[in-house]
Amino acid sequence: MTDHPNNFPPLPKFIPLRPCFYQNFDEDIPPEHRTLVRRIYHLWIFYCISLAVNLVACLAWWIAGGSGTNFGLAFLWLILFTPCGYVCWFRHAYKGFRSDSSFSFMAFFFVCGAQFVLSVIQAIGISGWGACGWLAAVGFFNTNVGAAVVMLFPAVLFTVSAVVTALVLIRVHRLYRGGGGSFQKAQDEWKSGAWKSNPNQSDQYSNFTGPTLPQYPTVPSYPTGAQWP
Repeated sequence: MTDHPNNFPPLPKFIPLRPCFYQNFDEDIPPEHRTLVRRIYHLWIFYCISLAVNLVACLAWWIAGGSGTNFGLAFLWLILFTPCGYVCWFRHAYKGFRSDSSFSFMAFFFVCGAQFVLSVIQAIGISGWGACGWLAAVGFFNTNVGAAVVMLFPAVLFTVSAVVTALVLIRVHRLYRGGGGSFQKAQDEWKSGAWKSNPNQSDQYSNFTGPTLPQYPTVPSYPTGAQWP
């Protein structure tokens, strides 16, 4: 298998750190699923933007008389969930479509499901949780209208993030089940250690030596007729 230098995140040369992951949609992801995987990647970016906007809104909330705890937690969520979201659910979706890994898909469903619940909680906006959701924003109009208007922006963004996350989960689950995926298959991968392998798309095709493909890795065979929900 050809080794590729890591290229994500793209860091400036003057920073004494190096990228941690290799990411190439055109090389790793089958053509029929590249659009979906890119949308999942854009969802991660959108959620990171939502966290950044939430930080600004919590600052306005604090300045206008709110609790500084919300600003501190908003900063923590930004620096914590930005890398964790990429590693814990986007990369699992990426690896699942890249190598048809049932273990990666199961990990994606579990973690992205938790991400959906978190987005819903943030959209609701319980005071003291570091999220400017609907309850926090609407309830602050009686105190400071300007700050409340700013607080509405992350409420809208978290709501959109929750809705799109649900659509992504439904879409990926339909493809996974339609392609014959199952929890038992994920367990078999775990027991065999196949989930540790990282073949790229060209390596998957080069493994074809007969009328059937090996179980792991294999070329994804998910249905392509369904439309984006």
